[in-house]
Amino acid sequence: MIKHLLTRKYAVLATMTIALGFAACKKNKVAPEPEKKKQISVPAIGNSKQTPTTDRVELSNDSVFLYAKEIYYWNASLPTYDEYLPRRFKNLSTDLANYEENLFNIGKISASPDYTPGFTDLNYSFIEDATTVNAPAGLHSTLAAVDTEGNGKDVGLRVERYRTNNTEPAVYSIFVTAVYPGSPAAAAGVQRGWLIKTINGVPVGADITYAKNAVDATSAIITGTIYTGGVKGADFSKTLALTTPSYKSSPVYKAVTLTSGTKKIGYLAFARFSTLDNNTKAELDAAFADFSREGVKDLVIDLRYNGGGYISTAEYLTNLIAPSSANGQIMFTEYYNSTMRNGQAGILINQPVLDVNNKVIYSNALGRNLTFADEGYGPEDKNTKISKKGSLGSVSNIVFIVSSRTASASELVINSLKPYLNVKLVGTTTYGKPVGFFPIRIQKRYDVFFAMFETKNKNGEGGYFKGMPADYDAATDPDVNFIDDPRYEFGDVREGYLAKSVAVLSGTPRASASAAIKTEKTGSVTPLVMAPSKEDPEFVGMIKSRVRN
Repeated sequence: MIKHLLTRKYAVLATMTIALGFAACKKNKVAPEPEKKKQISVPAIGNSKQTPTTDRVELSNDSVFLYAKEIYYWNASLPTYDEYLPRRFKNLSTDLANYEENLFNIGKISASPDYTPGFTDLNYSFIEDATTVNAPAGLHSTLAAVDTEGNGKDVGLRVERYRTNNTEPAVYSIFVTAVYPGSPAAAAGVQRGWLIKTINGVPVGADITYAKNAVDATSAIITGTIYTGGVKGADFSKTLALTTPSYKSSPVYKAVTLTSGTKKIGYLAFARFSTLDNNTKAELDAAFADFSREGVKDLVIDLRYNGGGYISTAEYLTNLIAPSSANGQIMFTEYYNSTMRNGQAGILINQPVLDVNNKVIYSNALGRNLTFADEGYGPEDKNTKISKKGSLGSVSNIVFIVSSRTASASELVINSLKPYLNVKLVGTTTYGKPVGFFPIRIQKRYDVFFAMFETKNKNGEGGYFKGMPADYDAATDPDVNFIDDPRYEFGDVREGYLAKSVAVLSGTPRASASAAIKTEKTGSVTPLVMAPSKEDPEFVGMIKSRVRN
């Protein structure tokens, strides 16, 4: 079953995540010199009840709390060890469940944006068993059909529930909203916009939970009705089967140059921020080379289903988009808690720095292995600058298509470009995840992803914990056709969100091109309002790699 992150970490996974297995993507940083060791141990206060023990669960629960006391972004809100008593979390059926309960209560007691009353998961922080995640991705195996390494282990469908009538009682149907490139579904010719009626012989109706679980499998038989360009067509029946252990999927759904009057508009639909070391870099380079060759001056970047991924890939996309005049200027800065900024997170000495082969880096100068305690975590240490890539250097206007599923690394790109371009958001409010993390390995098995740092752009703008509001919001716009319309493929200018985006760039956003869209006689397709929930299938997070060159 797919467990989804939008309630706790979906979201932007924007969110930033890394695991020891994330060797494929890394930030290019120089190993620190001996005199630059920043982090030292500070005597703990209020730890008289942390007595010696040989109980493995008690020791690991201690680790979860003690790391949080030093590196959790909201650590100043946490009580002392003696007040919290982390060893009490040991009565659930598995070790992982005990550690998750501990972490959840850390977030809850912090009263921070990480915790939302009434939810059973945190918004950002999480923990996972590194021995059970999808190798080599090293991230939450239940987060997405295709992980941020581009590995798919299902039939390759993203599905969503939509309302398909205008009267009461409401009628809902399941539509294919995306087909993962390279998947069995893509090979079988399935397309965005197909309406699914049955899966494995079971009528799905409005049961989105069953539908998502049923397609999160290595085989499925689906039937339904084809929609092409918004027009209802013939019924279909497809047998989908994954015959290999996994498939590699491109994060690019669509890249095409659109023409609106005299304007050349580059359109990119981007699924996730996969590692650059797979096919991501080559496909992005090809897309932007085409945009440059076509004389594109305006862009539409479609991130409506993009929950984030690797920060390094977000940086690369930002460098492709940014104007040449921004080269060398601040892209974003990472802000850590005061304990880390002041060099007092000595506990990080237990977390080694790895090379691209996941091997611990030895420093001859220090005479020991490098650890994350050797890093500085002040804003002056953790700022990333624009390094212009590609030949598309004169873009001035950009529209991002967004939704509540747009999170973390996606939001990072948007926020980073705001000081340099005329940025507009079309769709609905984003997830809201301006924080990131790298994994903390405990018990040589579990990776704990604490919300660890916040990102802000050159102008110091950030803090979008409640999401980035859309400049043109489908939830309040009177245009009934301004919706995420699944009956149209990515890149079809008749699709509601893209039609509005083109209209914004053409200077006629209120006379949206979507007004020309005709609905079938059986009723308009009005999307069900989808609040962040575990049922959302895309990874949400920002992954900061632990490896170093």
